[in-house]
Amino acid sequence: MWRRIWAVTQKEFIQTLRDRRTLAITLSIPMIQLLLFGFALRMNVKDIPMAVADQSRDSASRAYIRALAASGYFRVVAYVPDQAEVVRAIDEGRAQAGVVIPPRFAAHVERGDAQALLLVDGSDVFTSQSALNAATAVAQAHALEVLLRRVERAGTARITGGLLPLEARIHIRHNPDLNDLWFLIPSVLAMLLQTQSIALTAAAVVREREGGTIEQILVTPIRPGELMLGKIAPNMVITMLNMLTIVGLGVYLFRVPFQGDFWLFFGLSFMYVFSGLGLGILLSTIAHSHREVVQLVMAIALLGVILGGFIFPRYAMPPLLRIAGNLFPLTYFIPIARGIISKGVGLAFIWQQVVALFIYIVVVLVAAARAFRRGLD
Repeated sequence: MWRRIWAVTQKEFIQTLRDRRTLAITLSIPMIQLLLFGFALRMNVKDIPMAVADQSRDSASRAYIRALAASGYFRVVAYVPDQAEVVRAIDEGRAQAGVVIPPRFAAHVERGDAQALLLVDGSDVFTSQSALNAATAVAQAHALEVLLRRVERAGTARITGGLLPLEARIHIRHNPDLNDLWFLIPSVLAMLLQTQSIALTAAAVVREREGGTIEQILVTPIRPGELMLGKIAPNMVITMLNMLTIVGLGVYLFRVPFQGDFWLFFGLSFMYVFSGLGLGILLSTIAHSHREVVQLVMAIALLGVILGGFIFPRYAMPPLLRIAGNLFPLTYFIPIARGIISKGVGLAFIWQQVVALFIYIVVVLVAAARAFRRGLD
C-alpha cells in the first residue's frame, strides 16, 4: 500500500516541480495577500477628514477643535460657514466627518450647557464607528478638563478628588496597544491556509479528470483511497511551507509577537491543513471543471470569513448561522491561532477546538474517501 501511495506522491511532486511557474505563483500568492492585508487593512481608522463650521470663533471653540485634532482621529481639511456646507462637504466626499459649533460657545461652556453637533458619514461603517467613539471620548475628556479648570479658578482645588468618585483602571491583556495587526495576522493566516489547501487538492483532481489521465491511473493496482492520500501529500508540503512563510512575515516584518509554543502550533496547523485538503477532495467530486472549482473555493472562502469568526464575533450571530459556521475548518482554527500566537496559551486552554477539529478531519476524510471512490466509479 505504501509503495503505491509513494508512487502517486512522486508523480505529483514531479508534476508540481515541472510546472515551476505555477509553483512560484502558489508559493508567492499567500505572501502577497498577507502583505496587502497587513499594510492596507485597518479597523481602527485615524486621520478622518473633518470639516469645521465654527460659528462662535472664541477661545472655547478653538480649544475644542484643537482637542479633536490632537486626538489623532480627526484631520481638519476645511473651515466652512454653516451646517449646510458641512453636509455638502461630506456628500461630495471631501470630508467624512464634520463638527458644527454654535455661536456664543464660550458663554454656554461657562453655564455648563454647551453643545456641539458632530456629523459623520455613515456609508463607511468603520470610519463612522471610529469617529463616533473618538468624538465621544474627546468630548468627555475636554469637558472634564474644563470642569477642573473652573474648580481651580474657584479656589476649591482641594475637593477635586471628590468630583471623580469612580476611576476605571483598564488593563488590556495580550494586545495593550490595540494593534490591529496583532488581531488580524492570526486570522489572515487561518484564512489563507484554508483557501489554499482546498484549492490545491480540488484543482489537482480536476486536472487529472480534464486531462483524461484519471482513467489511466485507475487501471493500475492503486485504490481510490491510496490515490487520494498520494494527491494530498505534495500539497501538504506546499501549504506548510506557506504557513512558515506567513508566520515569518507576521513576526519579523509586521512585528506581531509569537507568544506560544511554535511546535504545538506547527502540529495543529498540520491538522488544520489536512482538514482543508480533505475538504478539497470532497469538492473535487462535485466540480467537473476548473471553473467550477474556482467558484466553489471562492464561495467556501467567503462563507468561512463571514461565519468562521474572521472579523465578526461568532457569539453575536444567530444560532442557525453559528451551526452553519461549523462546516468550515476556519471556525475551529481561528481560536487556536489567536490562542497560541496572541495569548501564548497551551493545549489545556484550546483542547475543545482541537477535539472539534480532529472530529471534523475524521468526518471530512471519510466523506471525501467515499465520495471520491463513488466519483471515480
